[in-house]
Amino acid sequence: MRAVLPGKPQAKLQAVCTAQWDGRRTIVYISGNALVILGGADNVIQTIYQEGEDLEAVAIDEATGKIATCAGSSIFLYRPYGWNEGALKWSLETTLSLISPEDIAYTLSWGSSEDLLVGSSCLTLFRMSEEQPAIWSRQLSSSAKFAHFSYDSTLIASTGKYDRLMKIWRRLSYGSDNVQFDFTYLPHPTTITGIHWRRPFHRDQTIDNVLYTLCADNVLRIWAATDPHGLQMLQLWAQIDLQESIKPRMPSVETLSHIRYCFIIDSRDFTYATERAVQGSNAGDKQTHALEHLIEVAKRSPEVCVVLDDKGHMSAWGLENVGSRARKTTSIFNISHIEALKLHFPQDVNDEQRYMQFYNFCDQPNGEFTLLAHYFDGRIEWLEGRVDEIFDPSPRPDRYKSKAFWTGHASPIKKIVRTASGKALISRTSDNEGLVWKQNISKDGTSLIRQSTIKVPNHIHRTCVLAEGDFALFLHHESISLWDTRAIEAILVSSCAFELEGKPLCLITLPGMELQKEVIHVASISSKLNGITWEIRLPLEALPDYTTNGTGNPYMQEFCKFDLGIEDDLAYVLPVDPAGSASVISGFIDTFAKDIAISYTNAGILKSWTAKVDPKNASVEWLVTSTVETGIENPSLASGSSIRKTALVNAEKSVLTIWDTRGAQLEFELSFGSYETIQDLDWTSTPDDQSILAVGFPHKVILLAQLRYDYLNAGPSWASIREIWIRDLTPHPIGDSIWLGSGNLVVGAGNQFWVYDKEVKISDTLVTNLRLPSHQSVSHDLFNIVTRLNGPLPVFHPQFLAQCILSGRPLFVQKILVRLHKALKFFVEGDEIESFLGIPLLDFYDTQSLSNSSAKGLHSSSYDDDSEPETLTEDIAANINEKLTKIGIPQLSGQEQIDLADIVECVATVEKHRRSIDDNASRYLLFFRLHALRKSQANADPINISWREIVWAYHSDSQEILVDLVSRQFQGRMMWTNARESGMFMWLRDHAAVRAQFEIIARNQYTKSDTKDPTDCSLYYMALKKKAVLLGLWRMAGWNREQVSTQKFLANNFSIPRWKTAALKNAYALLGKRRFEYAAAFFLLADCLKDAVNVCLNQLGDLQLAIAITRVYEGDDGPVLKELLEEQVLPLAAREGARWLATWAFWMLNRRDMAVRALISPVYTLIESPESPGLQARLFLADDPALVVLYKQLREKTLQTLRGASKISPRAEWDFITHNARLYDRMGCDFLALELVRNWEFLHAPQEARRSASFEGAANPRLSLRRRGSMIVADLPNPKLAPELQSVGVGGGASGVVRPQSVFEEPDANALLDGFGF
Repeated sequence: MRAVLPGKPQAKLQAVCTAQWDGRRTIVYISGNALVILGGADNVIQTIYQEGEDLEAVAIDEATGKIATCAGSSIFLYRPYGWNEGALKWSLETTLSLISPEDIAYTLSWGSSEDLLVGSSCLTLFRMSEEQPAIWSRQLSSSAKFAHFSYDSTLIASTGKYDRLMKIWRRLSYGSDNVQFDFTYLPHPTTITGIHWRRPFHRDQTIDNVLYTLCADNVLRIWAATDPHGLQMLQLWAQIDLQESIKPRMPSVETLSHIRYCFIIDSRDFTYATERAVQGSNAGDKQTHALEHLIEVAKRSPEVCVVLDDKGHMSAWGLENVGSRARKTTSIFNISHIEALKLHFPQDVNDEQRYMQFYNFCDQPNGEFTLLAHYFDGRIEWLEGRVDEIFDPSPRPDRYKSKAFWTGHASPIKKIVRTASGKALISRTSDNEGLVWKQNISKDGTSLIRQSTIKVPNHIHRTCVLAEGDFALFLHHESISLWDTRAIEAILVSSCAFELEGKPLCLITLPGMELQKEVIHVASISSKLNGITWEIRLPLEALPDYTTNGTGNPYMQEFCKFDLGIEDDLAYVLPVDPAGSASVISGFIDTFAKDIAISYTNAGILKSWTAKVDPKNASVEWLVTSTVETGIENPSLASGSSIRKTALVNAEKSVLTIWDTRGAQLEFELSFGSYETIQDLDWTSTPDDQSILAVGFPHKVILLAQLRYDYLNAGPSWASIREIWIRDLTPHPIGDSIWLGSGNLVVGAGNQFWVYDKEVKISDTLVTNLRLPSHQSVSHDLFNIVTRLNGPLPVFHPQFLAQCILSGRPLFVQKILVRLHKALKFFVEGDEIESFLGIPLLDFYDTQSLSNSSAKGLHSSSYDDDSEPETLTEDIAANINEKLTKIGIPQLSGQEQIDLADIVECVATVEKHRRSIDDNASRYLLFFRLHALRKSQANADPINISWREIVWAYHSDSQEILVDLVSRQFQGRMMWTNARESGMFMWLRDHAAVRAQFEIIARNQYTKSDTKDPTDCSLYYMALKKKAVLLGLWRMAGWNREQVSTQKFLANNFSIPRWKTAALKNAYALLGKRRFEYAAAFFLLADCLKDAVNVCLNQLGDLQLAIAITRVYEGDDGPVLKELLEEQVLPLAAREGARWLATWAFWMLNRRDMAVRALISPVYTLIESPESPGLQARLFLADDPALVVLYKQLREKTLQTLRGASKISPRAEWDFITHNARLYDRMGCDFLALELVRNWEFLHAPQEARRSASFEGAANPRLSLRRRGSMIVADLPNPKLAPELQSVGVGGGASGVVRPQSVFEEPDANALLDGFGF
């Protein structure tokens, strides 16, 4: 925590108290109905809220640590507990009441034996140990202003509000049965304004009582028992004229003041402070003479009277032998006179707010003298300094160091609003009080300084802060008011009434022109989506004179009204949280402008808005920059940032979703329990526009930081980085929170502020899970950590290497790894590896440059070490991995180094086979090998390889080699779990190969155990329609008790309806016994493929098994497979947004045009019965930059795919490319984003006039190509064929086209030219 603002202290004479209890300094003060207990400048121990009216006074008992406070006629006593366990708190012990319920307690004072004196219209003495606590009471002529026990509890000094007579009560008996006091008066010429009893060095010391009184005549009087036989208990010992005590060296009107403040430093504190100053001094101190003077003063053990004025003058007077009967002239002596003392005295306030009280002590661990200044304008300042520096008469600027200001509101905070820069904010309460705060950044950290107080007579509906906190704007129900907040008390400048249809929902500052900074336009939008704009002109000079209508005065006027259309379902419109640079509009408006507002409907439709002011036409132009259908009904809370991030909370306030409105995609979803209610959302960003979200709950705030997208591991894009709990500090729930521009979080709870710094503990479990480097000295700064978790990756990062492989740049990956090998050769701990490894930047995005360098060898002239190999061999990979196990690379975490080692090993493995397999097979093989390595490291259950890798293998022409390599991975004994893990039966295209591999699976399933149970392979042999083989296996299963019956049953002819029915009965019986796989085999025995598929889908939950047995049983052209793909696979892809699955399914259906479109368009828009997509379909993982690689590969592969690509509008393709470039950027692969947008070639849309007769009026897709059309596989159905011929063989072969009988025809010349793309 950086700073704490515990609340506005009451302007009461006994609002603050302090005591040294149990070896610890405790400060207690009252703020509204809150009791604030502190242990240091920034250490709030506890806040206790008392229901009912505001508290009046507080007192702490030094002996027991008990705290008493009062409100009305009630006195509340709190006792401490838990100090031995290191968790000190106070709890309510009892509640006392005055005799008269109409009476009001004004003063509290602890005495010995837990006696408590309460001053009201009478003096009442309570003893806590008695059954009837009130043991004595006396009526007063006027309500008590002061009523305090002396330190030994023998005397009481009391006086009324305007009394000039101090009444001294002397205790005559100490029993509880018959308590008696007598009293005398100490006369004063004017009203008594302050009293102080002398305190001993320690509690057991016996000293004469001395009373200091201060009057309105600016004279301090010292009373002591100099004559024990006199009529009065105390006699006037001496007096000091405070007015004459301060004489400026150079008197002038500016330096003279009649205001005086005074406080007493007891001898014990002054002596101890001097001792600590001597201990803390150095022999070479230049100010040694000041310390020597102070030592001589301390030897006389004086009490010290300090006198101040509001012009920075201070004089200190020593009082020696106070109370001695023979007072010498030297008993009162001057210690020092100081000028230019810098204290924050109240300025421009009334007489009541000008009043101050001081409390001093010297028991802090640093040994410095501490002064608490209670300003009655609502502040307490904690000042520290060495006593020799404080009283040094020579000029010096740093006598006191201001450690903290305790201030705030007197009632609970309702809302906090900040400026765009975050340098100023305004907080307001439910009683329409506003405080303007300025951010103060010093070497000690960030704090808040109260600038102005605003007391608004009308209800505040919305608030806006202008001109970095110099002005404030308040929207009321039927008017708007502008306030100047440059003074301590804000001044109403202007007010405008307005009429608006509907309820005003927000107050938005519109982006301003760069050349007109003094003109501000503010708009309010109603629930009917109409609004009004006001123009505000602010002065740039100092505070003007509002008594004249000068040109420098600020003014406000209505600018225009506007209508945004009709939205019956509108729920709310609210301004976005500013992030990044301020919004400035140039000469035009477009969707690239920063958002200024968001709106959402009850149906969950999010819209982002920007606006542009047109001064010439007195109008405002509004533009919707994005629209997102979230599917979240009745959102309860929303918050957007100006850099296109929006958080949305569901109706139950338990589920948080974060959306990227630019890409209309869901980035994060987090569900909290019903016991945790989300109530606040606040955005900020790092200087490089990385977003941070503060999620507020009643008693805690969770900070979420964005992460890089991770499509390879399907990792989350947001993570919790810090949790802030305030339940231990205050029982009051959080009212609001806000970010400062510096990255500090301000939390308002009750009437208090908590300013949290940016420091994040690396040891925090939330942070250790984020893959931060543990072997590198990482700054604990929040912004630095979030920047580390985002931004560009080093080129040797495993994610960058994997994306390079997917984008078809294996040679470039080898170049990077060879350069990494060279860098690691000479690497020692503490060195920094260059992020680019010395590779020219042109090579990252210029594929032509890479091709040229590859032609010359991997090491061109830009690399000066010719001894390096050209490719990544297994030996080099082993050397790199050996290094990675011994050293820590600064830019990588431990887990990332493990991932890098896996990538290195896989690249070396694939390189061995690179000449015999194509690029798609290389992609599959590398990620399959990587998948196997990670599975072995984690010892986890088998996880299927992703559909992305399945699609790469499906479009490979090296499937025979892939089958062999995958089989070797499982030692030649591939079970179904292994096949499912590799996705083999999804990517094999050749039907004969599918059946052959499935038979191998069947054999391995049979021999997987020593018992060789035929039931383990029944489903597979039934799918292969090899009942005879299965029957033979049952003949050898003599150990199985089902052998005889099963063998006899399988011997029947199941083409006969009777036995088919029997097989079905057995299948259903097996379902009842939950033998699902065996039941599916009997369904196949009955030739009920569809039922077997349903068992695989519903009971086994194995989609791949359902597809595999269907392909094996009826081939790729059967009706069941078509139905399975259309009714199960495609709807599943639509629900989950699985584009890789969708493009595979469309290709299997021979809808290759749709397979291409599925890479770009949402899947649910392409199927015949569109299904409502869930949140999973909108998640960012539904997109993948590798889709653009496959799209580029497939769109020119066949005429069907080319036709599908031609149906994609140029705008959609443009959006697809730019969206994927942004995905690369979010992943940290900026160079791949640059390479994509720099080298992408768009298809040329054919002109309407250029038609080909062979396509019956449709645009010839060949005309979209930049290369020759003869390279395209012709797989379009021939329209000249008979319909019965077209329906045959649409799924078979490379092209799927049935050719008529070959009859020689003379080729047409135009057709030949078309074949070459002319």
